[in-house]
Amino acid sequence: MQAARWSSQAGFLLATVGAAVGLGNIWRFSAVVGQNGGGAYLVPYLLAAFVCAVPMLVLELAIGRRLRTDVVSAFRSVKTEYTALGWLILGGVLLILSYYLVLTGWVLGFFVSWLAGSQTTFALFTASWLPVAYFVIATAVTGGVVSMGVRGGIERMSKIVMPTVFAILIALALYAVTLSEWEQATAFLFTPELSVLTDLGIWSAAFGQVFFSLSVGQGIMLTYGSYVDEETDLFRSSLVITIADIAAAVVAGLVIFPIVFSFGLQPTLGTELAFTTLPTAFATMPFGRVIAIAFFGLLFFAALSSAVALLEVGVAAAENTTRFSRQRATLLLTGGVFVAGIPSALSYSPVNLAVAGRPILDLVDESVGTFALPISALCIVVVFVWVADLETVPEELGRAFPVVRYLLPAVLLTVTAARALGIVRPAWRLLVDHTRNDPLGLFVAAALLLIFAVVGWKLRDRLPAPPCLQGRRR
Repeated sequence: MQAARWSSQAGFLLATVGAAVGLGNIWRFSAVVGQNGGGAYLVPYLLAAFVCAVPMLVLELAIGRRLRTDVVSAFRSVKTEYTALGWLILGGVLLILSYYLVLTGWVLGFFVSWLAGSQTTFALFTASWLPVAYFVIATAVTGGVVSMGVRGGIERMSKIVMPTVFAILIALALYAVTLSEWEQATAFLFTPELSVLTDLGIWSAAFGQVFFSLSVGQGIMLTYGSYVDEETDLFRSSLVITIADIAAAVVAGLVIFPIVFSFGLQPTLGTELAFTTLPTAFATMPFGRVIAIAFFGLLFFAALSSAVALLEVGVAAAENTTRFSRQRATLLLTGGVFVAGIPSALSYSPVNLAVAGRPILDLVDESVGTFALPISALCIVVVFVWVADLETVPEELGRAFPVVRYLLPAVLLTVTAARALGIVRPAWRLLVDHTRNDPLGLFVAAALLLIFAVVGWKLRDRLPAPPCLQGRRR
C-alpha cells in the first residue's frame, strides 16, 4: 500500500497548524490568561513554547517521517512489548476526542442559532436535545473529512478552513480596537506582573497549555509527520507552526479581552465566558449579531480542524494494524468515538447525566483530559529518545536534543504532579467549582487509560505487522 503524502509544503503546514489551532487557542488560552495574572502568564507561556514545545514538535515529526507509520506501530517497531504504550496514547486521544466533539457541537449549535436570529442561551440550549443533535452532526462531519483521505480530506479542508480562521480573527480584532476598553485589555494582556512568577501554578498552567495547544505529545504530529516529504525542514516548519499557534492565541485574546472589559465581564471565566457571558454582550453591542456569527464560526472551524487531527491518529492506527480500508477504519473509529461521547453529550442535556453530582463531560475532562497528554508525551520521549536507536532524531533536533532528553521528562513529570495535586485548574469547566485534589478524576484517568494499555498488551502478538514494519518486529 502506497503511503499517503501531503501534496505540498503549504498543505503540510496548513494541516499541522489546523491540528494545533483549536478551541485551546480561542477561549481556553484567554481563560488561562485571565486566571493566571494576565500578561505575567505570557512569560512562562513563551518560554514553554520555544524551549520545550518546539523540540517536542520536531521530535514527533521526525519519528513519524523516519518510521512512516502510526503511533501504535511506531511503539511496536521499537519493541513488541511497547505496543501497549501506543494503545494507551491512542486511547487517551480517542477519549479526548469523544468529549471534544461535544464541545464542537455546542459551538456549531450557537453558530446556527445566531445565524438564524434565535440567539439561544446556554440554559435553553442544554435544556433541549440540541447538544446531542449537534454532537451527532459534528461527529459525522469530522468522520466525513477523515474518510476522504490525507490529501482529499484533511489537506483540502485545511486549505479552506485555516485561512478563514485567521481572516475572521483579524477582522474581529480590528473591530475590538473600536471598543472603549481596548487599552485596558491590551495592558492586561501584555503588561506582566512579575511578582506572580514565583507561583508554580502559573508555570505548570503555561506548560500544560502550550502542549495542549500545539497538539504535541498525543501522536498527532507523529502521524502527520509520517506524511511529510524527506526534503521538508522539520525545525523550520515547527517554528512556523508554533508562531502561527501563538499568534492565533494572542489575537484571540485581543478579541475577547476588549469585549470582556468593555462590558464589565470577568476575564477569569472559561467555557462559561464563550457560551453565557459573551453572548449577553453580543446581544447589546453594535453589530452584535454579525460579531457573534463570526465568533462562533471561528470557534467551529478551529474545533473541526483539531477534531479531524485527533480522529486521524486513530484511523491511521486502525488502517495499519487491522488492514482495514480508510473508509471502513473511519466508520468504525467514528462510531466508537460517538458511543464513548454519548455520556458527555447527555451530561449537559435534559438527562443531566452525572456521577456523584458531577457531569460526565467535566469528569472525563478532569481525568483523561488533564492527565493523558503529559503521560503520553512522557512515553514518547522515554521510548524514542532514551530507548530507541533512531539516528535521525538527534540529527533533526541538533542542539535541542539535550532539552528533549533531559529537560522535557522533568517538565512533564512536574506538570503531571502539579495536576494530580490540583495546582492546575482545567479551563473547560462550566457551572461548578470542584475540589482540586479530589482523587476521583485521577482514578478515572488511570482506569480508562489502563484499559487501552491492557488491550495493546493482549493484542501485541495476535495482529499482523503492517507492511512498513514487516521484518522489523522483535
